[in-house]
Amino acid sequence: VQLQASGGGLVQAGDSLRLSCVASGRTFSNYHMGWFRQAPGKEREFVATITWSGDNKDYADNVKGRFTISRDNAKKTVYLQIDSLKPEDTAVYYCAADSAPMPRHYLGIEYWGKGTQVTVSS
Repeated sequence: VQLQASGGGLVQAGDSLRLSCVASGRTFSNYHMGWFRQAPGKEREFVATITWSGDNKDYADNVKGRFTISRDNAKKTVYLQIDSLKPEDTAVYYCAADSAPMPRHYLGIEYWGKGTQVTVSS
């Protein structure tokens, strides 16, 4: 499956963004989806995951309450709504897909999209 993320940008602290990731190539609804991010000099970290049906979601503690993951299987798209952005949210955000339940660690995940840059100024 091919993944294309978009929606990043340069924003101010407190602003909101909605990231999108469009999938192609395979049956999107067969895949669990996730968002990870990587700040300069840091390891890629887990942000949020959503099961293939959308029934179950999981969030990193440091984004819980501000980030919302969702998906539209008809549009083959997964979203990440980011509210109350903070400078520490600055990173490249990557979407990921896996036919198995998405782990919280980036190693071993089947498919990755190219990231979209989010930069939050204070």
